[in-house]
Amino acid sequence: MTEIIQKYFQAWIEVDLRTVKEIFSDDIIYSECYGPEYHGLPQMIQWFEEWNNKGRVLEWTIKQTIEHNKTIIAEWYFKCNYEGNTDGFDGVTIADFDNNGKIVFLREFQSKAEHYYPYGE
Repeated sequence: MTEIIQKYFQAWIEVDLRTVKEIFSDDIIYSECYGPEYHGLPQMIQWFEEWNNKGRVLEWTIKQTIEHNKTIIAEWYFKCNYEGNTDGFDGVTIADFDNNGKIVFLREFQSKAEHYYPYGE
């Protein structure tokens, strides 16, 4: 499952729609970290194409993964340029796989990448 998540993140960097079509179930439910949710592969493809017309993923690096049964949790760092603005953040993906090894449910969560220490170090 880790290899599939790596492949998916790389598909964003390479703007590889073929890989997206291969690794997601037709019934995918994809919940982004800031609210939007896509139901079904056609919606996911539409989002992927529209997003990549306005932006570019510069980096999507996996820090660690945890696998359990048909679920993977991946902690990562993401950096992109979208409509001329470059931003990066930490995040977590929780992905559930079906019996065919395709992602059927994916949730993303975001955290600020820059941390501070209010009480010193």
